[in-house]
Amino acid sequence: MSRIAQVIVLATYADEVMEPLTRPDESRSWRGHFRPLDLFVGGWVIEFNRVEPRMGLLRHLESLPWPNPGHVQVLIHDEEDDCFGLWMIHDDRLIEVPLPRTQRFHSPAPLSED
Repeated sequence: MSRIAQVIVLATYADEVMEPLTRPDESRSWRGHFRPLDLFVGGWVIEFNRVEPRMGLLRHLESLPWPNPGHVQVLIHDEEDDCFGLWMIHDDRLIEVPLPRTQRFHSPAPLSED
């Protein structure tokens, strides 16, 4: 994917899980690192530009040992979306949750791809 996107992860009591993702790591399929959200406990943000790949990010996030997987929320705003999309962990997978009265530019991602 080469689009501009913002990704926010909200997960209470997950500082230890997210800490490695706050450092650059060239071995990951996606580039960049998350920054803690100021004024919000349990929140991290990353922005991808047209050059930095983000392929594999959702798979990476869903594979982490979350203390409360059902409470993890991933918000993704792609450059042409009017609103953030919401992904939550269901049956060990990050699945996009439809938001009532909203329409996103892009169809939800297929279950087998990022």
